Amino acid sequence: MKIQECKALITGGSKGIGFAIAKVLKDGGAKVAITARDPQLLNASAKQIGVEGIVADVRREQDCSKAVGAALKSLGGLNVLVNNAGIGYKAPLESVEVELFKDVWSTNVLGAMLMSREVSHVFKKQKYGSIINIASTAALRGYENATAYVASKFALRGMTQCWQAELRRFNIRVILINPSEVQTNFGRKQKVTDINPKKLLADDVAHTVASCLTMHDRGFVPEITLYATNPW
Repeated sequence: MKIQECKALITGGSKGIGFAIAKVLKDGGAKVAITARDPQLLNASAKQIGVEGIVADVRREQDCSKAVGAALKSLGGLNVLVNNAGIGYKAPLESVEVELFKDVWSTNVLGAMLMSREVSHVFKKQKYGSIINIASTAALRGYENATAYVASKFALRGMTQCWQAELRRFNIRVILINPSEVQTNFGRKQKVTDINPKKLLADDVAHTVASCLTMHDRGFVPEITLYATNPW
């Protein structure tokens, strides 16, 4: 697929990794729509890079259906979905709060499933498309105080493998990307102001997405893990 041929819908696209992906694809000539829950931030981000903004909460089934419908209309079709929307929550096991645990799962797991379910109807009908799930190295190995987040990313990895088995025969590529620590405001109470040049940036993930998409359609990368070369 050429970037110019991409008609991409990116969830959680108003900031961080999602925003970087949207910008890289748009700059390459793709037609792009982004979703987010905050209308004000969404509109500002969409206007900044010249993409379509769609207010949607991936935790809500109706919002996912509306988002796909809106993207199809505004982009004149759809052949790429990037499931990027995600939240984190840290707590030791003895202090895990049920509602916060559910919120992480509703966003990171249910949201990705709902969006992918919606686009699967479109992609199967046209026998073509790519679904990219933004996971984490937390999908590969757990660490302390991260029960909810790690479990959600393990689940996303498992769903990715299920969809690969189901959708490959329809010429649909399903790709999992596992970044290690990326310098964004994700999970932080204060904005990132000091950038460590040795650690990953959102642009690194965005260029990985673009590279996976531009591989010739006869092949695909099922899973790719992205680390900083020397972060110390």
